[in-house]
Amino acid sequence: MMCAISAGRRGRRVVLLDHARKLAPKIKISGGGRCNFTNIHLGSEHFISENPDFCRSALARFTPSDFLSCLRTHSISWHEKKLGQLFCDTSSTAIISMLKQECLEAGVEFRLGHEVSDVRRECLAGSGQFVLETSGGVFCAPSLVVASGGLSVPEIGASPIGYGIAEKFGLRVTRLKPGLVPLTVGSGFPDLSGISVDCIASCNGMSFRESALFTHRGMSGPAILQISSYWNPGDEIELDLLPDHSGFSWLDTTEKLLLSNFLSRFLPRKLAQYCCRTFLADKPLNQYSQKEIATVADKLHAFRIRPSGTEGYRKAEVTVGGVSTHDLSSKTMEARTVPGLFFIGEVVDVTGHLGGYNFQWAWSSGFAAGQHA
Repeated sequence: MMCAISAGRRGRRVVLLDHARKLAPKIKISGGGRCNFTNIHLGSEHFISENPDFCRSALARFTPSDFLSCLRTHSISWHEKKLGQLFCDTSSTAIISMLKQECLEAGVEFRLGHEVSDVRRECLAGSGQFVLETSGGVFCAPSLVVASGGLSVPEIGASPIGYGIAEKFGLRVTRLKPGLVPLTVGSGFPDLSGISVDCIASCNGMSFRESALFTHRGMSGPAILQISSYWNPGDEIELDLLPDHSGFSWLDTTEKLLLSNFLSRFLPRKLAQYCCRTFLADKPLNQYSQKEIATVADKLHAFRIRPSGTEGYRKAEVTVGGVSTHDLSSKTMEARTVPGLFFIGEVVDVTGHLGGYNFQWAWSSGFAAGQHA
């Protein structure tokens, strides 16, 4: 819709085809129904891609401030939560209504419930035309923008069609995997299920400080979702369970309390007891040697888990990977070798961190393509 608005305002005739029968179901369910539509701390460092600089151009030309201007025009109120995340005050449907209204004002035609069965390029009337065969008829156009999203949340219509179109026209698709997704860990943590802890989660050179949630199947929560996008099978994830306490000077070796009782001052009691039961001896603190104290601190500052897998695309918020940015123009989102073919949003190998970054990429990449399609 953002691309359609951008192109329609330039006087282009735009038809928006979607196999879904309702507009923007992913917007509707996002942010607990309030849509975390952008983040004020926008920067390329919040995105994953084989070409990390690719997103810079589009993000600079349509910014969070630009999107907020749209909200003000439509009298949509919003608020900031933690870490720069912006949400609607009311409902995510306000964003959908805003985009739909802007589309209609730009002359965009909607064709919902249209399954695309084939896409090809032909020479018609002396010029190259994209021909789309759909369940609602055949459509021809000199420009085709693919905004088909990724594989996450299949129950609301996720489809691999965008990757297939890219490969049909000779574009590369990078390795795909679920991102911002809960992780499974062996037999899970049934004794700790529901316990949340503030921590720093680290893997493959990246770290995030947020809360982590123990579950029956493994781990979830913002810190885990963030680090999951950097995790690969076989990797360990390290959790600093006491990020506000460095080293082991906080461990008072004059205390006669059992270690588990002492740790309950800093950690949820069940987690403290689990740590002592699983990998730490539980005896009065004043009976520990300096070497044992150092071991206790190391185990708590580097609580290591080796996930067995993820909860998959069903629970993932995004798809990591996509149409290779090396095959697209960062200014226009157009395929370098196929004039008139554009890819935007999640189908592209640009994946944002948790917190509104993926929506901003959708707005920015859509605007950029709409200025040239």
